Amino acid sequence: MAHVALFHSILGLRSAELAAAERLRRAGHEVLAPDLFGGRTATTLDQGFRTAGQVGWTTVVERARRALQAMPDDTVLAGLSMGAGVVGAVWPERPDTAGVLLLHAPAEIPASVRPGLRVQLHAADPDHFAPPDQVAALRRSARAAGAELEIFRYPGVGHFYTDPGFPDHDSAASELTWSRVLDFLASA
Repeated sequence: MAHVALFHSILGLRSAELAAAERLRRAGHEVLAPDLFGGRTATTLDQGFRTAGQVGWTTVVERARRALQAMPDDTVLAGLSMGAGVVGAVWPERPDTAGVLLLHAPAEIPASVRPGLRVQLHAADPDHFAPPDQVAALRRSARAAGAELEIFRYPGVGHFYTDPGFPDHDSAASELTWSRVLDFLASA
């Protein structure tokens, strides 16, 4: 069993994130899915970016830090889209994390990452939130840090392909992603 902190996308903590957390719980994992927007959700990216701007990045990250206080040091950090950025913000403060899951967007690998740490990126291909230059930078920084990075790209799907309530949803790519995530957590 792994402990997992699952940080939501720019759309807020919605049914898609809650369903993802529940899927992981059914597989035997302890999952925390904190609400970083204080109950606010969006139905479009534009609304989500406005909400994020109103809440403020500093507040979002501080809410993530507070939520993590109750979690073990080896908690797996997982982020969906904007949540990958949240992972990137709190990761340097969590050197004992058991693993990192980045869904729909990359994050920067901190200089303090321990060699051998397992990291997975799952992203559409192409995806303007996971452009080739950022993915290449992630690969280079993982190699330099000695992290074990796996990158899974899903051709022809939209950014939010794991979200069944979003037009981007692709059930085959989504199921493959969650199967790979569960395999990752089984060995975390």
